[in-house]
Amino acid sequence: MIAFFDASALIYLIEGGPPFAQRLRAELSRWAKNHPDAGAAVSRLSWLECRVRPARDGDQETLAAFDAFFARPDLIWVELTRDVVELATAIRVRHGLRTPDALQAASCLQFGAEHMFLTGDGAFARVAALNVRLLS
Repeated sequence: MIAFFDASALIYLIEGGPPFAQRLRAELSRWAKNHPDAGAAVSRLSWLECRVRPARDGDQETLAAFDAFFARPDLIWVELTRDVVELATAIRVRHGLRTPDALQAASCLQFGAEHMFLTGDGAFARVAALNVRLLS
């Protein structure tokens, strides 16, 4: 099983204060108990989205925290391949998600519908195929 992190979930994890960080950690703890062999995945889009604000603000401490997460050797990366973009197009057409969100949903769905999609954005619930865990 895979826990796929939308950028908002990673921001909650790295930068978040109460109650968002606690909700995410509680969700991850439950997930790990039920799926002890679970992996974590991100898209290249999450990498970009998470690093923009701290880079723009010169916040080297937060940027280093994100970079440490993204450097984890067990982290699974989803590249924005042709298949991901084609599925994102279909998701955008059917569900009206913004392009970055459609790309995130399509990235997670590369693993299959049973994997967990962690997000703080309720718009993802419109994609019935996603196993969304809403953190907000």
